[in-house]
Amino acid sequence: MITITGIIVLALIAYFAKEFITGGMSISNPLENSTTDSAPIVEGRFTPLSLAKFNGTDDPKILIAVKGKVYDVSNGASFYGPGGPYENFAGRDASRGLAKNSFELDCLTPTDQPIDQLKNLTADEIESLDGWEQHFEGKYPLVGTLHENGDSI
Repeated sequence: MITITGIIVLALIAYFAKEFITGGMSISNPLENSTTDSAPIVEGRFTPLSLAKFNGTDDPKILIAVKGKVYDVSNGASFYGPGGPYENFAGRDASRGLAKNSFELDCLTPTDQPIDQLKNLTADEIESLDGWEQHFEGKYPLVGTLHENGDSI
């Protein structure tokens, strides 16, 4: 015996299947929905020097590296862009600052220096950094990886 609930469930499944198949519903690329007008990032491999231009000022895209992964945080421009509380991290490897919950410039490795290996972080700082990494993974598109300056890209 078919119940009213069963009929409703089947109707909803059929509706969503039809919408998906006919293109009414689609899976979109998060870079296409960016609030900035610049072209999507297709580089994939960044060095500290090549990442630096994506600070929201030199380029409208805002990228941040966390534990060797580069995220497009342009949709969070009010936090990471010029004038935002995390603006120091824009176009940079933010790992040490996030681990230490510090916005201080001395937590940022100069872009012409080797990537910070984070070897002297405490257990609490590593736990904090892992939490930030999960935050970025869940909220922002991953657009590449961070490599040493001079690596072939």
